[in-house]
Amino acid sequence: MGNSLTYPVPSIDNTAQLSAEQIHQILRSQSLIGRRIRTLAAQRFISDALLKGRFRAVGGTVLYENGEPIFAPDNPEAIAPGGEYPRSQVTAGDLAAAKVDKWGRDVPITDESIKRRGIDVVDRATRQLVNRMVKFVDSAALGVIASKVTQTSAATASWTTAKAIVASVEAAKAAAEESGEGHVLDTIVLKPTQYATVMSLFLDAGLLPREAANPLITGRWPEVLDLTWLRSPFVPTTAPMLVDTDELGGMADEDLGGPGYTNALPGVEVKSIRQEETDGYLLRSRRVTVPVVTDATAGVTITGAFA
Repeated sequence: MGNSLTYPVPSIDNTAQLSAEQIHQILRSQSLIGRRIRTLAAQRFISDALLKGRFRAVGGTVLYENGEPIFAPDNPEAIAPGGEYPRSQVTAGDLAAAKVDKWGRDVPITDESIKRRGIDVVDRATRQLVNRMVKFVDSAALGVIASKVTQTSAATASWTTAKAIVASVEAAKAAAEESGEGHVLDTIVLKPTQYATVMSLFLDAGLLPREAANPLITGRWPEVLDLTWLRSPFVPTTAPMLVDTDELGGMADEDLGGPGYTNALPGVEVKSIRQEETDGYLLRSRRVTVPVVTDATAGVTITGAFA
């Protein structure tokens, strides 16, 4: 862990007037650096929102069950007073393994830049680390999801009206619920351009909450048609994808630990390293992870929604 502060340092949420000495104190405090990255990266990883399961990787590998059934193999039975309950054997999917990889990056910060540019240089370096990590992990996870989810549902019409969107989405949800797999699609992800089109049509149709609860004002992900609507520039296709986040899969992270590292976010470790030979610091972030899709039937892509 970093050195304790020798005098109070202002809140990192109000750091515009920090002196160079106070900035050095922050960079020597792993907890403050971790908090800064946690603040900037909050709700940034779409991969964690879609792959909600959390698997623990050990020794660089994660073992998981692929295609595990949602339902117990037997129906409930009537039980007479004092009678014994019938038992069912829990069925499991096929055992599979995946290898985790360590992804990371260092960003240098010099004493000169701290003295001349203040806390802005730390914020920019932190933001670069966060943005690059989000881009890489989300791109990898969304690519895996898109390659595994092969089920499709044809749009009832091109998504140029709210009516067409509602009909297409409800048809896909109904097909999933009637398939017998037990899936309830709860989240949809779009590329930003298509997301903007959909939100505009929803706004015109009065499907978005008004005023204080409007997601276009609050910045929160909207809940419409019993779905959470997400957007990401790293989605590999313009076709809307609906998933059951409880069953699709998860992220398998390995916590390596090590001196000076702190967990800024689940799976994301950060560290500030003083470099006396160069009169500066290295800000480091890493994530040892692999995206895992355990049930490819827990998602569907809507084709023909956008030209």
